[in-house]
Amino acid sequence: MIYEISNGVFTAKVDSLGAQLVSLKGTDGFELLWVGDPVYWREHAPVLFPIVGALRDGRTRIDGRWYEMSRHGFAKNMEFALDEQGEGYLSLALSASDETRKEYPFDFEFAVTYELSSEGITTRFTVRNTGSLPLPYSVGGHPGFNLPMGEDARFEDYTIQFPEQERQECPAIDLETGLIHGDKKAFRLDGKEIPLQHSLFYQDALVFEGLKSNSVRVVNKKSGRGVEMDFTGFPMLGIWSAVNDGPYVCLEPWTGCATLTTEGDEFVEKKGMAQLAPGREAEHSFTVRFLGMDKNVSWKQLQKDVYRNKLDHGFNVTDVNL
Repeated sequence: MIYEISNGVFTAKVDSLGAQLVSLKGTDGFELLWVGDPVYWREHAPVLFPIVGALRDGRTRIDGRWYEMSRHGFAKNMEFALDEQGEGYLSLALSASDETRKEYPFDFEFAVTYELSSEGITTRFTVRNTGSLPLPYSVGGHPGFNLPMGEDARFEDYTIQFPEQERQECPAIDLETGLIHGDKKAFRLDGKEIPLQHSLFYQDALVFEGLKSNSVRVVNKKSGRGVEMDFTGFPMLGIWSAVNDGPYVCLEPWTGCATLTTEGDEFVEKKGMAQLAPGREAEHSFTVRFLGMDKNVSWKQLQKDVYRNKLDHGFNVTDVNL
């Protein structure tokens, strides 16, 4: 089922299958979220749980048994139930079942909440341990954004910017297996800025860990149009686009990552794996803001809202000065 929320500045649509954000538009009607063209990438903004990235051979060992799980976990392929909905926000939830225990033998509740603001949208993940054993998990976001962003520009007119001076060596990723090389590097950042170009992603995502910055932006310096993400509390950040020059970029806050080539297959020993005690819950959230947008409600939209008020409440607005 597709749910819609709006706050007069932004309108979002969320699919109950995977609790995935599938559309996000401002008052100008431009689709800010990646459109899901299968030529490049059929998703929009999948939710990653209870793992981020790929497992070696698609399987992992938990308490001496082997379990199979696809890349980024099963949540993105499961139907979520409506938990709560109001003006400008929506919460969907997934609980452990016989189906989830075939891949992940734990009791849990996992909620995904979207809340619109005047500047963008906040995504919040809430993980609850409803079992009697510690709950190991990783969680992450994977939203893609159309580039260019409703302006006469090229992909290469944008730049990736961090507020702090960064020194990072991004690990190489095996394109066939999706595993992260534990000792091989693919990209080096020394500064605050990375000019955006498709070739950055020909070896998969740029993976950053332990950044000084708590935010990142992809922006056209000439127009000021772009997107900014605050990922405070997430130790890792992936930046990705399709290897075949996709016209979008993904900003991905992660608590963990794909299996390293230098680590084993024990689930609880995976890099970044959290352990949540029985009866406890944890929250992880990130906020996306859109830059250089006209956030004023259009005259046409104002007329629609006034007319809707008249229909809903019986107001006579013929002589009201708007």
